[in-house]
Order: sequence, then C-alpha cells, then structure tokens
Amino acid sequence: MTMFDVAVIGAGMAGLVCAQQLTQAGYSVVVVEKSRGLGGRVATRRLYDTRADHGTCYLKPKGELLRRFVDLLCQRNILQVWTDTVEDFPISSSQSPLKSPRYIAPQGMSAIAKYLALGLSVRLSQRAIAITPSVNNTWLLTCETPNSSASPNQPENITAKAVVVAIPAPQALMLLEPLGESVLDAAFLNHLRSVEFSPCISVMAGYPPTSQPLPGWKAINFVDDPDLAWIGFDSSKRHNANQPHFVIQSSANFAQRYLETEDLQPVGKQMLSRAAQLLLPWFDSPEWMQVHRWRYAFPYNPLQEAFLAAQTTQPLVCCGDWCGGTLVEGAMSSGLAAAEQINFQLRQLDLPKLQFVEFLSENIHLSRD
Repeated sequence: MTMFDVAVIGAGMAGLVCAQQLTQAGYSVVVVEKSRGLGGRVATRRLYDTRADHGTCYLKPKGELLRRFVDLLCQRNILQVWTDTVEDFPISSSQSPLKSPRYIAPQGMSAIAKYLALGLSVRLSQRAIAITPSVNNTWLLTCETPNSSASPNQPENITAKAVVVAIPAPQALMLLEPLGESVLDAAFLNHLRSVEFSPCISVMAGYPPTSQPLPGWKAINFVDDPDLAWIGFDSSKRHNANQPHFVIQSSANFAQRYLETEDLQPVGKQMLSRAAQLLLPWFDSPEWMQVHRWRYAFPYNPLQEAFLAAQTTQPLVCCGDWCGGTLVEGAMSSGLAAAEQINFQLRQLDLPKLQFVEFLSENIHLSRD
C-alpha cells in the first residue's frame, strides 16, 4: 500500500492542472486514470498512420489563464494557429464570420495533456472503484487494473490524506454515493446530482488521397441541424498528412437517441451520409472510419462554484469543467481552485496561484528543449 498526500482521480485538464500545482508546491501527488492515455476529452486517437482529434478540436483562448498557457505551448512548439475562421452552415458568400485564431497541436491535442503531466506520478489504466475513510484521517482508494497482464483485475490500494475527484459529475456521483450521508453531507451529493451533461458521437473518417477535390474550409459549425454539430478537416492540422481525414461530431439530440446503441458503426455511417447530403457527396464513401461515444461531452447545467468540497474531516474536493465554467478554460480554473482548497485544508504551502503558467514555463521543459 502506497501513501501520498493527495490522490487525484482523472487525468483530464482539471486533474492535471491540480496535480501539477500541488506537486510544485511540495506535496506528494498521484494521478489515477482509467484510460490508457492522458487528457480526458482533450483526446487524440492514433489510427491508420495518422492522428485524429476526436474530442476537443482546437483551443480558442478567451480568458487570461488560457491565453498565457497557449502562448507558452506555442513557444514550446506544441501548439500553432490552425485557422482564424470557422464557417457556419449554410455557408454564404455574404457571410463575414468573426476572425479569431484557433490553436491546434500537429501531434494531436493530447500533446497538451502530455506536457501538463511532465514530472507527475501518473498511473494509467487504473479505474478507481471505491473510496473509503481509513485510519489516521486518510482515504483508502481502491483501483482495478484490468489491462495489467501481470495481475489482471487485481485491485491496488492507495492511501492519501486528501482526494481530488476530477471526473464528470455523474461519474463522481457513482464513485462517491456509496459513502452515503453518514460520510458525505446531503448538500454535497445533491450538488453532484444537479449537474447534467450532453452526449456527443464523434466519427473519424479517412478518404483516398487523390480521388476528390478537397474543401476550401477548415471547419464548419452546424447551428440548427438535427444530426450534426461540427465537422473539421482534421488532416489539415497534420504535417505531411498522407491522406485527407475528417472528424464529424453529432448534435446532442442525435447522440442521445443512439447513446446506448451497442454497435456504433451504422450510426457513424448515418452521420457521414448526412454530411454528404449537406456538403460533399463523397463523404459517405470513406476508406476507413472509427466512431467514439462521448457520454459526458458538454456540461449544460454546471455549478456556479469553481470546485465542490465535501464537509469531511479528511479533504475531498471535486473539480472539472462542470465547476464554474465549461471547456478547457473552465477545467483549468477549476483545477487551480481545487488545489488551493486542498492546500488550505492540508499544510498551506506556497502555491504559484496566478503565476501558474509562468511557473510551468520556468520548471517544466520538454526533452527536446
């Protein structure tokens, strides 16, 4: 059994920012992530000798924190400008969309999470299945490791003085609700129950390299379409892409209709047929296709607070883009706020606070730097 100051559940943006902040302050921190990769919905899939961003497709900084972070990642050659225009469908020659730079990672958007994870103790492919109070005012975190060939499905125990749950609220509720109101206050659990998410289905599709003329746009929003929400010319993000490929994201209503469908391939083909009907006829004849289900894609009833803390003796804090905001910027702010709350309840060490990005710049470097 391993003892840490803080255990962070979830290696998305909120969890990684929180873990990095607390680690740099001097706490011993472990990050536990159920998936094989980092980033949560800032996700990239490797397939057919290329990469496709099937979660967060680009960054568009609005607040100061994300703007400074994007500037740092551009300096590190992780991000670059992709386009300053995303069209709205139907595309009109009289349309004058507001120009604002969208930033992408040529190596895939998950490169952002990989940078944030540098120097952290991260355990991938470990699903937290239980949190229970333990002796000496600590938490016992039980994980299962189904992908471990050495000990398949054998749980691993971690003890920590504090726990940060940095996963979507419905998943956090499933993990924490078994503790009951004898451990967690009713208001805390009710706040978790109040958060709702919209689902999304993402289709990644590749096409023969020379068979069709390629579009002049990089991305299109579908504001009122019943089936589609967004399509991006994803291979235009890659250096020396060997064939064109696209990422298509469904509307929330469409995803809700097919959320429990076991085989998503016909659903993906239906989305491609709709894109072919609206845009380019050859969209419904891909050379390859993969489909991904995002059960918790976008919080549409987030909390107003930047974090959610339980009234427990040992610190337990939830954070994510569903706390005080949405998308990447909200997740980062929530992760910082959660770290500050944990620090307040533990040893009250010095945190970088508003200088978080500058602290990263000075202390976290890629090997090629």
